[in-house]
Amino acid sequence: MGCCRCESCLKWGALLILLSALFVSGVQFWLRNKSYVFSAEEVAAIATKALKSTKGKGHNATYTLVEAELRKKYPNHILPSAHTEWLFMNAGGWMGAIYLLHASLTEYVLFFGTAIHTSGHSGRYWANISDTVIEGKFIQWKEGTTDLTVYKVGETVYHCVGEATAMEWPANLWLVEYGRGFVPSTLGFALSDNVFGTQDFYLLYKTFRVYTIALIQEILQGNF
Repeated sequence: MGCCRCESCLKWGALLILLSALFVSGVQFWLRNKSYVFSAEEVAAIATKALKSTKGKGHNATYTLVEAELRKKYPNHILPSAHTEWLFMNAGGWMGAIYLLHASLTEYVLFFGTAIHTSGHSGRYWANISDTVIEGKFIQWKEGTTDLTVYKVGETVYHCVGEATAMEWPANLWLVEYGRGFVPSTLGFALSDNVFGTQDFYLLYKTFRVYTIALIQEILQGNF
């Protein structure tokens, strides 16, 4: 009886591994071959152009110009103003806020920042993420190194698939962020502190709500 149970467990385990491998391979093939709405270079260029045009006016002025340019360049792919708002985010030991502008299964564009000094773990994602600094500085310590890198206003920080870093953000760091990859894979890290730490389930609801609205908007246009 015991041997039969062991054999059954091994068979189910092997099947699970096979299905997982097929899923990962299928998603990887899809990510490599699909077309995308945005690119890291284009989003960074819009951010730096707005930064130059609003020099000395503060991050809110820059964000207003970036959002206007994104709406102009990518009509129907930016959330309606009625659904955009700043939402807290707790993850990896740090606390910040996001302002979601676009999200699908494979891309997102948002504003991110913190008004207070905070630090923690970056997370390890199945996505490439780029952050253009529009105010403050971004301090990064990459895994496997003993040195830190400081990114200043106008510079772009790149976080590649599978990478992990330690991050420190002094008060009043503000970024324009673009992510490309399997976006649902980032949600576990991004929302875990809301479940197991702050237990702010109302914030969890609002975050899922805005992502769902953005996702439906893209699906209805045939963009995944």
